[in-house]
Amino acid sequence: MATQRSRRLRKKMHIDEFQELGFSIGFTFPEGSSEETIDKTVDALIAEAIDPNGLAFDGSGYLQWEGLICLQETGKCTEEHRELVRKWLEDRKLNNIQVTELFDVWWD
Repeated sequence: MATQRSRRLRKKMHIDEFQELGFSIGFTFPEGSSEETIDKTVDALIAEAIDPNGLAFDGSGYLQWEGLICLQETGKCTEEHRELVRKWLEDRKLNNIQVTELFDVWWD
């Protein structure tokens, strides 16, 4: 039986119309990449692919990076967001690129 929840509770629980979908990424820089190259590439990722598309990136790394991408506002990332980020990473010739399927960032 379905449970009826108030709008306030659905928002607090991040469910139904307040569900947030995102995806994880992973990539590596070629061995021997300079710190300057890594910094410039990650800054460019944020400036060219993340911010202009209303996305947010939470990640870290040095030669090997992993992170979560979701929307800056409450909402759902789309397949287009995934492909945009994948293409951006591939165009920069980064290694071991991984882009997961969309998932619920609060419950999965």
